[in-house]
Amino acid sequence: MTDTDKVRENRLRLEVGRQGYVLVKSRARDPRDLTHGGYQIVHPAHGGLVAGWGNANRGYALDLDDVEEWTDGEL
Repeated sequence: MTDTDKVRENRLRLEVGRQGYVLVKSRARDPRDLTHGGYQIVHPAHGGLVAGWGNANRGYALDLDDVEEWTDGEL
């Protein structure tokens, strides 16, 4: 991940937090894992998935572009 991507991720993490949710990044380290590098948005109180379902029903189906669209209300 480049510095530019990390800055973008942090900005989006704050934006998702302002909307009352949490941005979670996949912890998968194996690039062959379907969830590797993906994100999902969860509700902090009950842990329910708000966005990012997919990838063989394992979640983390969003990339940074998708998260940005979600925060803008386009997704």
